[in-house]
Amino acid sequence: MDFNNIQFHMSKAIDLAHKAFNFNEVPVGCLIVDDEGHIIAESYNTKEYDQVATHHAEILAIERASQKLNSWRLIDCSLYVTLEPCPMCMGAIIQSRIKNVYFGAYDPKGGAISQGLNIHQHPNLNHRCHLSGGHKHRECGKILSDFFKQKRSHYRK
Repeated sequence: MDFNNIQFHMSKAIDLAHKAFNFNEVPVGCLIVDDEGHIIAESYNTKEYDQVATHHAEILAIERASQKLNSWRLIDCSLYVTLEPCPMCMGAIIQSRIKNVYFGAYDPKGGAISQGLNIHQHPNLNHRCHLSGGHKHRECGKILSDFFKQKRSHYRK
């Protein structure tokens, strides 16, 4: 995938993160794209609204892509997400056989890569994915910072 396509799809993921922000959800947006560049599925966090711990943007997008393709194997797909996947989401990415993962902001407190877990390269697993981070990281990080800054301002009142 070339740089311009990555930037284009990350911009779409950022749009989804803004939707999450507007619904008072942690602003993470995700989309899944096939090898031809068609968007198969998109989502954003709905954990607070649904009160379901697993309703991260990546999990919801994987579920929607699987439904659309009528297969749990998303072999020829790439996932774009505004925040580094957590261990749960990285596990789902591996299980669904996604080929590439492109993410924006690193997550030193909860990210699977920043935590040193590197599930995507574990030698005992039968699938590995290509992972690339830091795409549009300033924009992705800013929306997260703005969200939590807003949350903290309500606590001070």
